Amino acid sequence: MSGTKGLPKGWVWAQLDEVANVNPPKSSPNVTADELFNFVPMRAVIEEFGGIDVSMTRPFSEVQRGYTQFQTGDILSAKITPCMENGKIAVVPPLRQSVAYGSTEFHVLRPHNGIEPRWIAHYLFQSNFRRNAQRNMSGSAGQLRVPKPWLKLQRIPVAPPNEQRRIVAKLEELFSDLDAGVAALERARANLKRYRAAVLKAAVEGKLTAAWREQQPDVEPASELLKRILVERRQKWEADQLAKYEAKGKKPPKGWKAKYKEPAAPDTAGLPELPDGWCWVTLPQVGLIDRGRSRNRPRNAKHLYGGPYPFIQTGEVRRSNTFIKEFEKTYSESGLAQSRLWPKGTLCITIAANIAETAILDFDGCFPDSVVGFVGDANQVSVRYLEIYLRTMQKRLEILAPATAQKNLNLETLNAVAVAFPPLKEQFQIVEEVDLRLSIVDSIESEVDKHLVRSSRLRQSVLKRAFQGNLVRQDTADKPAAAFVGQG
Repeated sequence: MSGTKGLPKGWVWAQLDEVANVNPPKSSPNVTADELFNFVPMRAVIEEFGGIDVSMTRPFSEVQRGYTQFQTGDILSAKITPCMENGKIAVVPPLRQSVAYGSTEFHVLRPHNGIEPRWIAHYLFQSNFRRNAQRNMSGSAGQLRVPKPWLKLQRIPVAPPNEQRRIVAKLEELFSDLDAGVAALERARANLKRYRAAVLKAAVEGKLTAAWREQQPDVEPASELLKRILVERRQKWEADQLAKYEAKGKKPPKGWKAKYKEPAAPDTAGLPELPDGWCWVTLPQVGLIDRGRSRNRPRNAKHLYGGPYPFIQTGEVRRSNTFIKEFEKTYSESGLAQSRLWPKGTLCITIAANIAETAILDFDGCFPDSVVGFVGDANQVSVRYLEIYLRTMQKRLEILAPATAQKNLNLETLNAVAVAFPPLKEQFQIVEEVDLRLSIVDSIESEVDKHLVRSSRLRQSVLKRAFQGNLVRQDTADKPAAAFVGQG
């Protein structure tokens, strides 16, 4: 024991190993090899002290060696990052056998007589305790763990047993109400996610602009727009070729125009009928599409970085909300020389790691070949509309990525994707309709997130009051905690 300073009457400070056995030795059940035992992998313990699933079973022959053993009433506390920081803590419920088994990444705490298991569990769940544990982890990056010797020496305030039970009961009463509120907020967030997806789906099917189309009968059909795009592209190619021949002082050879390669049209077999005025296209038909570039090996060579050119990676595309406004790295002149500078307004599409996630550059920037760039003429195509369309295709494109060690969507697959292409004016109208609806969703989601943060803070505030002795009234008849500490 280490005193009573700052504690209510009858309480005492103790080390964890004075109130619980930390990682107690295994027992040896007298059972047959095929007898079933409850088994708890790390995923069966829910984050934020959210519960434990003990429904999984394994035969004794599989678990008797190499796994952590525990029993009903023990506390399981994840020791490895990030599970510990995420609050993977649980009190073991009744089991089918006298013991159960689980992940080796759990610390097991077996409370002594007079110590309520959930008293210890709630104390370990406090954010201050977890932050302190994180600071004292040992091991290599990605494999950091809370050391047993450190855990054993941590101080915990101990109330008299009856008061522990009253406090735990009050905590669970308050947390039950709080959990109901959090569940309602999570349902609201899930509903908003479904509504967001429904808005995007309705947008690319023409449902959001059905009334608009009725009021705009004279809009140029997308098929005519596509013809114009293709004609202008060919004319530009021919002009570029003539300029090259002229620069070399040569005349173009006979049949040179036949070398032009028309971008492939989509395979429309089995595709749904489109609204009036729409047509199916591929991305290469309506703009320039190509992979990013980072030729130098190794890619992390220091001379490539630290200059004025933003360098975007797949994670920054994922974290962006439509527009990429932030970046962590920049290329130097040497970095730019082995890459390519894409213009502001480029649509970025990830094709490795996180597949088919999209965002639009809000500045000129470079990116590696794990990102594809699309550039279109603003007078011919709305990149915002295409970004919306590809968002609705993300799950389907992810399925098309080969399941190798790391998923990778090749450019040929992306080039062949059929895109529902509205008239240009309708593309702009669709973007406006989507922005209007999703701005409301964004606002509501922001409020939901704020309430969830407040709920988490309130939970921690309640725990702080509990372990200061300010949650329930004391009873002078309670036997002091000192009589139970160290009485394993």
